[in-house]
Amino acid sequence: MPARTGAQFLAGLRDGRELWVGADKVGDPMDHPALSGAAMAIAGVFDLQHEAAASCLMPDPETGEPIAVSHMIPHSREDLVRRHAALEKVAEFSVGLMGRTPDYMNVTFAGFAGRCDEWAINGNEEGAANLVAYQKLMARQDLSLTHTLIHATSDKGRGNTPTGLDETQLHKVEETSNGILVRGARVLATLAPFSDEIAVYPSQPMPNAAGGHALSFSIPMDTPGLKFLCRDSVSLPKNSFNHPLSGRFDEQDAFVIFDNVEVPRDRVFIDGNLPVYNSVMSRSWRANAMQQTMVRAQTKLEFAWGVACRMAETINASDPVTMGMLGEIWTFAELARAAVHSGEQGAMEYGNGAWFLDERPMAALRAALPFWFPRVNEIIRLIGSHNVLATPTAEQFADPYLRPLIDTYIRGAGNVSAETRARVFRLGWDFAGSALASRNEQYERFYLTSGARNQQGAQMRADRTRADRLVDRFLDEGL
Repeated sequence: MPARTGAQFLAGLRDGRELWVGADKVGDPMDHPALSGAAMAIAGVFDLQHEAAASCLMPDPETGEPIAVSHMIPHSREDLVRRHAALEKVAEFSVGLMGRTPDYMNVTFAGFAGRCDEWAINGNEEGAANLVAYQKLMARQDLSLTHTLIHATSDKGRGNTPTGLDETQLHKVEETSNGILVRGARVLATLAPFSDEIAVYPSQPMPNAAGGHALSFSIPMDTPGLKFLCRDSVSLPKNSFNHPLSGRFDEQDAFVIFDNVEVPRDRVFIDGNLPVYNSVMSRSWRANAMQQTMVRAQTKLEFAWGVACRMAETINASDPVTMGMLGEIWTFAELARAAVHSGEQGAMEYGNGAWFLDERPMAALRAALPFWFPRVNEIIRLIGSHNVLATPTAEQFADPYLRPLIDTYIRGAGNVSAETRARVFRLGWDFAGSALASRNEQYERFYLTSGARNQQGAQMRADRTRADRLVDRFLDEGL
């Protein structure tokens, strides 16, 4: 089938999955107030690909039917530029607040399929072939995927990955007539209520783990035995005035329990093959997937800069301290834009005909963002000061007794009306101070791993050839 509409996407969520929000077992996300706003937002992403078809859709290379550009396996720098335009459209829809819109997994699996040779090592040819077939299915059925990568933490003293066989962590139990049986837990399935399927693949090597933990597969959300426990919702009733962001962009996160789940053989990509599991994410994944993640991040930073500027202008805050803080956010946004541009301009073939970005500027950006985003929120709250707490509600504006008083006493500078002032500062608070903002800040601190770990990884992978040459010039001089 061709690329889906929002209505088709919503219909696909009514599948009998076992999804828990608090004490509620949810059958249809549209029926639950904590989920319906974000369900409509993701439906809007599916509609967007038709509204902006020139940017977001392309013909399937084999069938000719329209599929999302984010499913493209790039074979040139021009392909990456085209994909950038599609990713930017989706990022702008949620102004970067939804980190796991479906295009994230689309890009990820397109990269996996493009470098299927990385998955075919050590006798894993069948798993690699399954992955390629699945990526085509995913594109043609326009599936929305969540994923779960991280081993659930119970004792940090034992490390971040299993040692030997840990029965609480996701592992293979046995072979079945149709595939394999798996059991255990994983985190963190962002977008779980709004996904058609869940994918499991490596996040980091497991040098001391039993082979049973080395798994990768993808299965429908309603597979028997799958259980999703959602975190506390930060969604608020949809109201474009009172809650301009919290009413629509809580993408949710879920703890996943695999309670004796059977995975069909043709959906298994890694089955106990530790060499594949421990190596497949270390080669080209970052250079591919970070195009989507960083286009989203740059969009979010530019939105934050725009919000902060509008807040300052609303109350005529043009002092040097405020201007300096606004310039700080602009610096983050511009460096992010430049890094993405540099990565795309430095793109190259990574093997098997697949083209991905120059990883170096993306790695630097990945290490910086966990520090930048909390600072952005701090700046917006500093500029907002008490003003973010002095914002009448839509109901108060609608009251004929209160409205004249509000218009007189709670207006902005110059010709800025009370309603405009309230809208601007409510938007700033929803972005930087609300429950949604708190979840998003925590998310950004650990998005694609913490800043500190990313800095360590960047240092270990960095090419020191030129730096050493510059230093050696002086160290090699005679006495």
